[in-house]
Amino acid sequence: MKKVEDYIRTIPDFPEPGIMFRDVTSILQDAEGFKLAIDEMKKLLDGVECDVIAGAESRGFIFGAPLAYALGKPFVLVRKKGKLPCETIEQSYDLEYGQATIEMHKDAIQPGQKVVIVDDLIATGGTIEAACKLVEQLGGEVVKIVFLMELAGLNGREKLAKYDVEAVVTYEGK
Repeated sequence: MKKVEDYIRTIPDFPEPGIMFRDVTSILQDAEGFKLAIDEMKKLLDGVECDVIAGAESRGFIFGAPLAYALGKPFVLVRKKGKLPCETIEQSYDLEYGQATIEMHKDAIQPGQKVVIVDDLIATGGTIEAACKLVEQLGGEVVKIVFLMELAGLNGREKLAKYDVEAVVTYEGK
């Protein structure tokens, strides 16, 4: 029986020498691989009570929306600044070279709602830390964060230490 990591393509020296790029498009291009990825992420939510699934742009949409569907939960978009049409709240975070800002609709999370945040990859943890702050600013509670992959060598889990974080596949390097 194949495992999720069997569907993940590794591309050496992309985007720069020494980096081992973990490509999720190879999962998405294979119906069995995609189904397995969603099923394995769903297993990480066994026993977790939640009201809402939130996904970070853009690959968090790809994995979060099917999870929300499978669990019968609403799905909330966490988008780059300027992409949402209604009133929003925003949170900036640091990148390696600069800053980025993400937003969420002001009415996306209600006070007291339990929220699971989904993304494809945890690297440095900055984007998801910002997403957690948005959920909390609206009065929600982040009850779990689920990733398909983790690059443990980038220490993103440290930034998210106060949350329950799990990944289907963990790679020790960067």
